[in-house]
Amino acid sequence: MITIRTLATGSTGNCYHISDSKTSLLLECGIKFKTIQQALNFQTSNVAGVLVSHEHKDHCKAVQDVADRGLDIYMSQGTADAIGIQHHRIRPANCKEAFKIGTWTVLPFDVQHDAAEPLGFLIANQDGDKLLFATDTYYIKYKFSGLTHLMIECNYSQKILENNVENGRIPEFLKNRVMQSHFSLENLLVFLNSNDLSRVQEIHLLHLSDSNSNEIEFKHAVQVATGKLVYVA
Repeated sequence: MITIRTLATGSTGNCYHISDSKTSLLLECGIKFKTIQQALNFQTSNVAGVLVSHEHKDHCKAVQDVADRGLDIYMSQGTADAIGIQHHRIRPANCKEAFKIGTWTVLPFDVQHDAAEPLGFLIANQDGDKLLFATDTYYIKYKFSGLTHLMIECNYSQKILENNVENGRIPEFLKNRVMQSHFSLENLLVFLNSNDLSRVQEIHLLHLSDSNSNEIEFKHAVQVATGKLVYVA
């Protein structure tokens, strides 16, 4: 059984904790390490590894502190180079090359974001659970089978974004940046419809925009489209 806990999500910082009761992982470390410690009741030594998707600060803010505290951190070489970190705790994560962390098998895959070498992660355990983690991408070109859990970005809706531009709440250039770097509700629904969700137990919607999203609307839309249990992080 997979348990999922959101420590932080959104543009101010992202960090998630997952466990299969045997091995615990952190997905992203975009908040202060002290905050991570407090959220985990100072049991960070129980964390077997940290996966970092890309170099933007809201996903990697605590990388140095996490590494200095003895936790292994997995990221692409492009992400490590963009962060500018060299540390013996940094482990390479290569696209489509699986690796193990305790009872988890992690398969990185490429995503589409304005970053050096961003990754999503397909994370499976020995009990047959399979979790998809994908954030900060405007498109996912792969299809997945046997998923039991999804942690996936649903940053904005096209309708809300266009209304905000028309009303002068956000400039045109920002709209273009959002569309070229983040997953919209519309694209998420297409992605979900293209994948086998027969075993899915939970869908967790991540990284909602403060100004370009509607939590109630997004949750309802995904529930209607999938018939699955949906949480908004």
